[in-house]
Amino acid sequence: MDLQLPPHAGDKISVVDMHTGGEPLRIIISGYPEVKGDSVLSKRRYVREHLDHLRRVLMFEPRGHYDMYGALIVKSELDQADLGVLFMHNEGYSTMCGHAVIALGRFAVDYGLVKEPQSPETPVNIHCPCGLVKAFVQYSEGKTGAVRFHSVPAFVFATDVVVSVEGFGDVTVDISYGGAYYAFVAAQRFGLDVSKSRTRDLVDAATAVTNAVRSQVKLDHPVSPDLAFLYGTILTDGKDQYSEDATGNICVFADAQVDRSPTGSGVTARVALQYHKGLIQLNQTRVFESGATRSQFTGKPVQVTKCGDFPAVVVEVSGRAFYTGVSSFVQEPEDELAHGFLLK
Repeated sequence: MDLQLPPHAGDKISVVDMHTGGEPLRIIISGYPEVKGDSVLSKRRYVREHLDHLRRVLMFEPRGHYDMYGALIVKSELDQADLGVLFMHNEGYSTMCGHAVIALGRFAVDYGLVKEPQSPETPVNIHCPCGLVKAFVQYSEGKTGAVRFHSVPAFVFATDVVVSVEGFGDVTVDISYGGAYYAFVAAQRFGLDVSKSRTRDLVDAATAVTNAVRSQVKLDHPVSPDLAFLYGTILTDGKDQYSEDATGNICVFADAQVDRSPTGSGVTARVALQYHKGLIQLNQTRVFESGATRSQFTGKPVQVTKCGDFPAVVVEVSGRAFYTGVSSFVQEPEDELAHGFLLK
């Protein structure tokens, strides 16, 4: 049976869909207008100001859903980059996404963005809005496998910050950066368990924390003001002391969007926080588990560095990504819902 679309009006956008630890990634491969700008960060601003309707088309229903995540490949201004990327979600555009980097590493090798794959690992330099992220893709006999990446410098912005959270009173959080800023707090503070509690209850608590931190804490970043915002809140199981056992967390980011994976940039920020507190040492590998799906990443600090005046570490995060499909989407002019909608 021929599955080509019948004759239709409207532009077509083609994508490859993947997931990493259960978290979706929709990689846009054709049909997007030119993205203008002389840097990846300026291109992020450009799509937000001029092409945001296409984010809604691809992330929102009827083509996506409330928790859909996307990646748009763009040209990087860095000679050493194999590709540049812009990340998108239900609210806008993030600066870093670890689960997407893991998926994009496989994609870049499989789709020829890296000209000469190497065994046992192929390096892929991915220029994210937060900076250059170095991925390493397992490659053997023409097939790609697991991916690890080295983060941008990750650091702790502040610890033991007390914020007034609606419905919960004063709550003490830590704020750490792993390509994006996150607030961290143990789920037990709200009488919750990251693996057993209802997702809705976890989302409500994390969202309340995010709103409080955004309104009460002023963030800054030594590289660019575009990076100085709180992306979300990560609720943990409180097991931060190094152990060979897995530690659980769940990330709620953007507009109450739930990450199905352990959250690559969140693992990066959490490892930086643990290192800052002396709870993990260089090259100690920790297993991080998603409270939503039980999928796992590993993370370890591999290098001491700085970001501006902040002591920082480079963190290595590892995981697996898988293909789920290839699609072409259209917007027929007569379709009143063509531009997308969300149900909350």
